[in-house]
Amino acid sequence: MVVMMALMRLLEAKGVLAFVARMLAPVLRPFGVPGIGVFAMLQLLFVSYAAPVATLALMERQEASRRRIAATLAMILAMSQANAVFPLLAVGLNLPAVLLTSLVGGLTAAAVTYYFFVRSENGEPPQPVAAAEASEQPAGTLALLSEGGQEGVQLCLRAIPILLLAICLVGALKAVGAISCLERGLSPLLESVGLSGIAVLPLATKYLAGGTAMLGVTMDLVNEGTMSALDLNRIAGFMTNPLDLVGVSVLIAAGPRVAAVARPAICGALVGIFIRGILHLLLF
Repeated sequence: MVVMMALMRLLEAKGVLAFVARMLAPVLRPFGVPGIGVFAMLQLLFVSYAAPVATLALMERQEASRRRIAATLAMILAMSQANAVFPLLAVGLNLPAVLLTSLVGGLTAAAVTYYFFVRSENGEPPQPVAAAEASEQPAGTLALLSEGGQEGVQLCLRAIPILLLAICLVGALKAVGAISCLERGLSPLLESVGLSGIAVLPLATKYLAGGTAMLGVTMDLVNEGTMSALDLNRIAGFMTNPLDLVGVSVLIAAGPRVAAVARPAICGALVGIFIRGILHLLLF
């Protein structure tokens, strides 16, 4: 997260991200995502599930339309999060497949949210501009990298309390046998689509405790040999996204207008995640 945040800060200060946003705005507009949504996409894919909060807050301040905020939030919730994806590359996760299915699932989630789950608004306010080219720039590349790295460290530190609580919750559920019951109950369903029953543990951890907690559980399973790299890639479409108790609570903290569209955005994100999951099952 520190490395990616440093790189993103440098690209933002040099105006690269603003240029990319302007170039991709016409491509994203039919899906209901404004040009500034490119920032949210890149922040999620290459920094962390929490990084798009800054972009969502900016959209709120610029008074983007309710439909476009919902579409952007749905896209974020359906795409892969860097803080879980990049560490899993070390145990066999296929990055090109994850990025490809993220784009398909995220844009599908945005489109269905924009056109079906959020009603049209009369007199929608104009779309926000992509972003300022660059504000006051620090004195050089090293200073920019240092500033971005410090932001990454702060993101890590802010994630620790809720991560500890989430891991505690999963540990309690395992201790009382709730996870074992889920494994036994869902194993026939998972095996019918070619997945082993052990996939229940990382999936349950992900949706109850968040992507970072899922990362720890999954790394342990793969390192122990309980889960193979093939199993990991087959379930990656369902579990490498911020749609969980931790991720949603962090993202909707961007502002009241973002929180107000959480329900339709979650509905759209579920559609995108389902498509991502099916694609991973077909690819692997």
